Order: sequence, then structure tokens, then C-alpha cells
Amino acid sequence: MNHIRSCVVGSGVYLPQRTLANTDLMQSLDTTHEWIKERTGIERRHIADSTQLTSDLAYHACKNALDNAQISPQEIDLIILATTTPDNTFPATATRLQQKIGNTRGWAFDVGGACSGFLVALTTADMFIRQGKAKHVLVAGADLMSRIVDWTDRKTAILFGDGAGAVVLTGQTNTSSGIIGSVIRSDGRGYDHLYVSGGAGSTKECGTIRMNGKEVYKKAVYCLSEVIASTLKEYAVNPKDVDWFVPHQANKRIIEHTAQISGIEPKKVIDTIACHGNTSAASIPLALHEAVSCGKIQKNHTILSAAFGGGFIWGACLFRW
Repeated sequence: MNHIRSCVVGSGVYLPQRTLANTDLMQSLDTTHEWIKERTGIERRHIADSTQLTSDLAYHACKNALDNAQISPQEIDLIILATTTPDNTFPATATRLQQKIGNTRGWAFDVGGACSGFLVALTTADMFIRQGKAKHVLVAGADLMSRIVDWTDRKTAILFGDGAGAVVLTGQTNTSSGIIGSVIRSDGRGYDHLYVSGGAGSTKECGTIRMNGKEVYKKAVYCLSEVIASTLKEYAVNPKDVDWFVPHQANKRIIEHTAQISGIEPKKVIDTIACHGNTSAASIPLALHEAVSCGKIQKNHTILSAAFGGGFIWGACLFRW
């Protein structure tokens, strides 16, 4: 029996035109460019204009991914959108995305995994493909983090930006490429360390990001290192055999510390945080696409991706390009 593998056949991104530099934040916050860069690695981030919706960002990224995959919207069987900032409380923003790209034969739903959302969506898509329930799946991560940031809070205002990224997964047999496997974990005891202070079911308002930075940093490094080790062990991959590490872009020090503990050489780490900031569910596909576009990621390269986010939810995924 031939086993179906979920292969990435195209990627795409979208970033709003406007950028907000660290020096711009100095006008309203007690901070400096040097302070932000030293502690986070961030130099600037993209900010959407007031007319743009999450589905707009996702649409452009998905169109880019479909064009690169040379697959028409009508060939897509399933659309999964990872987002923390849906256009509306309901229906799923993925259905609006479905309408915008012109797909009428598939089905669509959202995934809420915060900064780990893209990995959760990717793992979910892989399950549908492996079970033969879908042939082509469009997986997107898109967030308008600027809409839920408290711009007077120095701890969080310096971190986040807006953006979208997407990949097209296709089920293939007789191939060594594709998703090797993933491990996803969560621990609700971390709920109150990273959250948004509102919601339709509680305050009836959107709310803004609240974060216990020290606790998040400590747990992120520990949890990411553990889940990476578990994933590599489960799928019998040596850290030295990983060609590229594409992590969630939350904080440069978290990325570097995690890579060091995991035995991944610094030259193998894909780091885009300086230009994008933390774009939540969009950060991994943004970093992945940039690495592909500049020629770093090549056919048959083994890629390790990992993310940690609110909930706490975290995970790792191994795939071969």
C-alpha cells in the first residue's frame, strides 16, 4: 500500500505597505531603537491600514501561493486559516477567504492557536490528506496584531506586526518529500500568562494583549526545546541532519537559545524577525517563503519548524522540501 505524503508545492506571503520602525515607537513610548533590538531583535514591523481585514491579507498570500503552486482555486478541497484576529466573531474568516479566492467546491474553517496556529493548521491539513479526505489543501496564517495591541504598553507594543503567509499542500505517493510528522502540545495552566483581555463571551469587547514576559520567555525556551527533542526522536532525525530551522518569529533571544539547546547550528536558523516582528500565525509561513525565495531552502532539504503561543500551545513539525 502506498502511503500518502503531504507535500508543500507552493508558498506565498503578503505584508502591508506601511512599516513602523523602532524609532517611530520612540515618539510615544519610553524606549529606544537599541533597547528594542537588543531584547527582541526587532527593527521594524508592517502595519495594515484601517480598511484592511485579516481576510484581505490572507487572500493576497493565498493567491501568491496558488500561483506559485500552479494550482487553480477550484482545485482546492480544503482551506484552513489560522488566525487570532478574525474578521468577525462568526462565521469563520476562512469562508470569506474561500469566497475571495473563488473556490466553491471545497470547505473551509478557522484554527485558533495564537502564535502556534499555523503549525496546528498544518498538522490538521496533513491528517486530512493522509486519510485521503483531501488532495489539495490551502493552509494560511494571517493576523492583524496591530488591532489588539495596547500601544501604550511598552512590553507588548514593540513586539507585534501584521502579515499573512500561506502554503499549498498536495497529497503525493512514492515520494520522500512532504511532512514527516509533527508533535503538538498544550497546557492550560499558562492561560493567564499570555492572553487578550476580552472576547465576545466575556467582556463583549475585543480587548488587548496582556503578557507576563518573564514567564513566557522561560516556558517558551523550555517547551520548544522539549518538543523539538521529542519530535526528532519520534521520527528518528538527528539534529545535524536538519538543513533549516524555521521557528516562529517571536523573539530573537528565544530563537537563538532554543536552537542552541536543540543542537542546531546558528547558520541553519531562518530569522526574519528584524523586518517583520511577531506576526503570530503568519510568522512561520512568512519566514519559510523568504527562505525559499532567496534560494536557501532547496529540494530534499529537511526542515524543522516550531512555535510557542498563548494557551499555552506549542509544537514542532518536520518536513522535507
